[in-house]
Amino acid sequence: MNIHIKNGRLIDPKNNLDAVQDVFIAAGRIAALGVAPPRFAADRVIDASGLIVAPGLIDLAARLREPGYEYRATLESEMEAAVAGGITSLACPPDTEPPLDEPGLVEMLKHRAKNLNQAHVYPVAALTSALKGQELTEMAELADAGCVAFSQADAPLTDTRVLLRAMQYAATFNFSVWLRPQDSFLAKNGVAHDGEVATRCGLPAIPVCAETIALSTMLALAQETGVKLHICRISSAAGVELIRAAKQQGLPVTCDVSMNHVHLSEMDIGFFDPNCHLIPPLRSLRDRAALRAGLLDGTIDAICSNHAPVDEDAKQLPFAEAEAGATGLELLLPLVLKWAQQEKLTLSGALAKATLQPAQILGLDAGHLSVGATADVCVFDPETYWKVEPAALKSQGKNTPFTGLEVQGRVRYTLVDGQIVYQG
Repeated sequence: MNIHIKNGRLIDPKNNLDAVQDVFIAAGRIAALGVAPPRFAADRVIDASGLIVAPGLIDLAARLREPGYEYRATLESEMEAAVAGGITSLACPPDTEPPLDEPGLVEMLKHRAKNLNQAHVYPVAALTSALKGQELTEMAELADAGCVAFSQADAPLTDTRVLLRAMQYAATFNFSVWLRPQDSFLAKNGVAHDGEVATRCGLPAIPVCAETIALSTMLALAQETGVKLHICRISSAAGVELIRAAKQQGLPVTCDVSMNHVHLSEMDIGFFDPNCHLIPPLRSLRDRAALRAGLLDGTIDAICSNHAPVDEDAKQLPFAEAEAGATGLELLLPLVLKWAQQEKLTLSGALAKATLQPAQILGLDAGHLSVGATADVCVFDPETYWKVEPAALKSQGKNTPFTGLEVQGRVRYTLVDGQIVYQG
């Protein structure tokens, strides 16, 4: 299908483009910008007057809950939520049931996702068999099956010898290892940041050193092996400092932060709001300020949704017993825009954290609108306000700490491979 998107404000961080320009799409790719290519005839014209035309968002952490947890969410519901949020590519962690530790499971997930003809799905495979932290998976076979990286998700890997060997093997084949830094012994049974709120509420706490001790180990092993290391969901000021120092030393390390931690802190737990029971825990206001500063100076490379739909019954329990997690696919764009507005950051600079830079972490030629690039496009209205109401979310997971918040920025069209997959 040939599509002509006219009169939109085109924002492309890779090409430093911020101008009103038409976009011409043919055969699933960007055929031209500004002036129509020879003999171009549009099958569909989208009038984007007053709208922003940007690369489709790329989410580094979206749990689709298949296979194994279909009672929490299905591939169909979460892919629908993704394109409604302007997300055209997403990486899914391996903590399914069974975990993504076999090529057949990865191929099945990719096949199911492809048949839905919505967002691109990039599985992250298990680093160790069944995520038990004991035996390495067949990384080469999993990579051949379509995995983009290897991770333990939130499962602990306490044996540093196993982690060293995993990194050595991954470095040999130039595979990426994605790890969330948390010492499982220091964090054991904890549900909240070790600060004034946990003390006041009597909640079992997770100290910042649980993150920094694990992170120091990971960075030391990365330096030893030369592996491409991606740190998932950094949450503390001390953690940001360690990443900053590692980058200054030239380590090939990247890092992301959850949109929840960009906007929220331990204070939002209030009177035991289970929607704020998240992994990692919401930390102090000082930590939140450091995360924002890290995003601005480039220490933190990307913002992700950390989408983790939870069964309603498992969430409506006392805070310490409630299942951790929150829905986020449909909120990523407005929360990135809100952060940009608060920090007085250009739209191009903000969108890069959810488009171009996640693509680079994934090793994809995506997240931009260059001529010849795959036409994954998000067209959104930056001025429309809407209230976050769980019943209106397309995700099967309705739990979010942002319930009732009025946000700005509504997706109007999402295009994947040059096809309109969402129109709002």
